[in-house]
Amino acid sequence: MSFLAKEKKKNEWVEWLKAIIIAVILAFIIRNFLFATSIVEGDSMDPTLENGERVIFNKFVYFIGDPERGDIVIIQRPQKNYVKRVIGLPGEKIEIKDHNLFINDEQYEQPFLTEESKNHTGNFGPIEVPKDSYFVMGDHRAISKDSRNGLGFITEEEIIGKSELIIYPFTDFARTK
Repeated sequence: MSFLAKEKKKNEWVEWLKAIIIAVILAFIIRNFLFATSIVEGDSMDPTLENGERVIFNKFVYFIGDPERGDIVIIQRPQKNYVKRVIGLPGEKIEIKDHNLFINDEQYEQPFLTEESKNHTGNFGPIEVPKDSYFVMGDHRAISKDSRNGLGFITEEEIIGKSELIIYPFTDFARTK
């Protein structure tokens, strides 16, 4: 083998090594700062998200903006992560009466709920969301552990991302609403 052939083979290995290192660094950055996956555990977000579905969540979106009403968010708590929908924003008054949600004394329509879920939303409040927190609920109101009954208010630091896409099972591949 000539010197030029050896040098060419060496350069080819170096280029492959560079490509692999760049790919690993990009994967690390994407996984830790932009997007990650989470598995939905339980039926509290049914029918929007079902038990066992895997979702991609956007970690970057809340670096440049705040959570909005209706966002499906991933909440990180020491014991486990939760997937819930943002209902009340900082400083708002939340009340549920006669199965209807009121935000600042105005009825709020919830098109993402089934009739059954709407009819199983008991009375709650009124309660004011602290200035540094959010009020969240699951879409399956009858069984959801949320801001009404166990999770309490959620701080912005606990919200680690916004659910963007169902990726598994493949038959459910879709954007989350």
